[in-house]
Amino acid sequence: MGTIVITVGAISGITGVLAFLLTLAKNTIGNYGEVIININDDEDYVVDGGDTLLSSLISQKIFIPSACGGKGSCGYCKVKITEGGGPVLPTELGYLTPEDMKENVRLSCQVKVKENIKIEIPEELFSVREYEGKVSKIIDLTPTIKHLTFDIKEGSIDFKPGQYVQLRAPKYKGSDEEVYRAYSIASSPMLKNKLKLIIGYVPEGIATTYVHHHLNENDEVLFNGPYGDFYYQNTDREMVMVAIGTGMAPILSILYHMVENNIDRKATFYFGARYIEDLFFVEELKEIEQKLPNFKFVPTLSRAKKKDGWTGDIGRVTDAIDKYMENGENKEVYLCGSPRMIDSTVETLKEKGIPENLIFYDKFE
Repeated sequence: MGTIVITVGAISGITGVLAFLLTLAKNTIGNYGEVIININDDEDYVVDGGDTLLSSLISQKIFIPSACGGKGSCGYCKVKITEGGGPVLPTELGYLTPEDMKENVRLSCQVKVKENIKIEIPEELFSVREYEGKVSKIIDLTPTIKHLTFDIKEGSIDFKPGQYVQLRAPKYKGSDEEVYRAYSIASSPMLKNKLKLIIGYVPEGIATTYVHHHLNENDEVLFNGPYGDFYYQNTDREMVMVAIGTGMAPILSILYHMVENNIDRKATFYFGARYIEDLFFVEELKEIEQKLPNFKFVPTLSRAKKKDGWTGDIGRVTDAIDKYMENGENKEVYLCGSPRMIDSTVETLKEKGIPENLIFYDKFE
């Protein structure tokens, strides 16, 4: 019995010592004190050292694009570091071009702020704001896709059709971390006191699980934006729009903008889905065809079932493009979808003669 007591006491003692050492390490080795982030050789911001540059900037209400929520898997949160920041990490290398390396561009989600640091960011990011909203409507578009409408509680939002915001997913049962995820705006730029998003469910996705299983009408939300250089270009070229799934969101925003401003450019929207139950907003897009006589909506199913009686196009969006587009002369393209879809579609379009500088795209995972 005495041996057991001694053993238990020894284990407890060791555990206590380890806990003390961990606390000591946290408060000494990991404690960098207050550090200064200087932005554009202008404003200084004092933050607690030790956190990532991305998180430190968020704490000062300066929002950097980050589609993956700071996980180092999207490469969007690039900033130029002119002083401090430490060496480039292996986790950054896959997202930095040789030009980035030469210009000291880094991923802000991977850089730890351990010392005073100087950075450069585009001036337009200072106009990015955080908004409080209230969920006024949630509609199930498909079994895995929801359409959400937020009423903005104070102020209004100005954005270009095609841009996106970052929605905050707070801690909830099953997730002990707060994250931000990027979602394209699906509403008209003229609708300044509301915001609409189309969000699909990703199994085990922190933000999509929050939206699909925890977010309810009348709940309050936080989001920031707008972001992105994917948006409507005011030219006279014919427009080719291509999307799959939730990639329809920014295309809808562009089409609403065209309807409300009587922009009747020739345009074709190729939308891909697997099954007929994956199609949504079909009637609304047909109505847009009536409002814009030079616009045509072409949905296509890659796995159409005979029992559904589908009479439209069958195959991938690239098949529809091959079928209906003769050449790429005087055309510009707007793509939104998965990296695989974007890459294959870009190759098809280049074969049609569309130069790469006229192919605008927004990839999402």
